[in-house]
Amino acid sequence: MDNRSIGIFDSGLGGLTVLREIIKEIPDENIIFFGDTARFPYGPRKLDEVKKFALNIADFLYRQDVKLLVIACNTATASALTDIRGNFDIPVIGVIEPGARTAAETTVSGRVGVIATKGTVESKAYDIAIKKIDGKIQLFSKAAPLLVEYVENGILEGSLLDKAICSYLKPLFKENIDVLILGCTHFPLIENNIKDCCGKQIRVISSAIETSKDIKNTLVKFDIKNEGKFKPQRIFYETGNSSKFFSVGRMFLGEKIKEVVRIDLKI
Repeated sequence: MDNRSIGIFDSGLGGLTVLREIIKEIPDENIIFFGDTARFPYGPRKLDEVKKFALNIADFLYRQDVKLLVIACNTATASALTDIRGNFDIPVIGVIEPGARTAAETTVSGRVGVIATKGTVESKAYDIAIKKIDGKIQLFSKAAPLLVEYVENGILEGSLLDKAICSYLKPLFKENIDVLILGCTHFPLIENNIKDCCGKQIRVISSAIETSKDIKNTLVKFDIKNEGKFKPQRIFYETGNSSKFFSVGRMFLGEKIKEVVRIDLKI
């Protein structure tokens, strides 16, 4: 048993949707969440730049003596997962592999779609992950930056949102996909809207849910689960000056965030 914290980081607050699923799966674990709000969003940035940010944050969390690292950001996972795994001697989990694996196991037609940020799509990280699992599966990707903006601004329903969702998904429907991966941690907040647009013929895969399952299995595999004797602690860090943790954090996490510690990480 291991009472050390799980370290989770994201470019902003979207990773709180991953944390929400982690709390459902393993409620006894201590958590340190890091949101790089000063440099958000990662999606439009060059992957080499994102990799520097991710390694910097991973080093900070490692020095907090975390027992496991979770990269709760698709763009950061695409750019830095391999390097972070090579640099630190603890388990590291990204949000791409779990969703890709479930999609590969679920598809019947072998035609899978993914909506994500521009950076994630251009990295072809999902293409690589899918091909490693089953080279016969065809992946069709679509960047959906406007959906990220809508979620960031608290627009989680309405005709404008639904119209934007369907406009992004229409090209994927033409490819006759039968599975859709939500390749951005913001998208679970509008998952029902996306499902409505997809209809019953397309299975929607939430990377947040699949990642939380992988984390639970990893804790068991390495025998590092928390004993659960005390109330779990959750510590939140951010790099930005004007925090959105309090105003929109509850929307992402599903519960009130009482305190956020600001920190300046210099590269």
